[in-house]
Amino acid sequence: MLVVSGGRRQRTGRGRTAAAARAYAELGWPVIPGAHPPAAGDRACSCDRLGCPDPAAHPLSGAWALEATVDTATLDRWWSKRPDANIVLPTGRVFDVFDVPARAGELALERIDRAGLPVGPVASVAGERSLFFVATRGAPVDEDEWWSCHLDCSPETIADTPGMRWHCRDSYVLAPPSALPYGRQVTWLREPGDGPLPDPLRLLEVLSDSCEAAEHTAC
Repeated sequence: MLVVSGGRRQRTGRGRTAAAARAYAELGWPVIPGAHPPAAGDRACSCDRLGCPDPAAHPLSGAWALEATVDTATLDRWWSKRPDANIVLPTGRVFDVFDVPARAGELALERIDRAGLPVGPVASVAGERSLFFVATRGAPVDEDEWWSCHLDCSPETIADTPGMRWHCRDSYVLAPPSALPYGRQVTWLREPGDGPLPDPLRLLEVLSDSCEAAEHTAC
């Protein structure tokens, strides 16, 4: 089992992030450095963009899709230059990610456990959203079978599924132990293991139902 969210072996957040980047690469997951909360100043993001729409939650490079790598020597070099960098994982390569509101994620995990369904890694983004890692769909022949998104885009084809995003080709997610503004963190709820990632279509119905249930509960 991969342990990257804590770390007695690493004394600092910088050390944990660099070690986690290497550990993901060793799993075969391409990695790219991300922006991070500045140590000082009044900005929420280390990038140069005023009013960054996704503070500390995006790649540093606009060429991230080409530059993401599993080469640990490259990762060591990147993090030695930018030790505070967050970890960004491109999706649609080794895995896709279902991104749902935190309450929906809680309900989904309860249902998954009761039904004995397989579940892969699950991360929490500051207790606000849950990320379910699943086997990638790759590039289906029928483009309507998937959508790619980050930030707050909402595909028209799933307008009836409140709050759900499916990160696949041309998208990315933050990985633990990345830091967000105001002391918030990305952490694992279920850490990566050695087993295969679950089929996304087996979890899609559970997650869709959980999103709807969470919305009705909040009303």
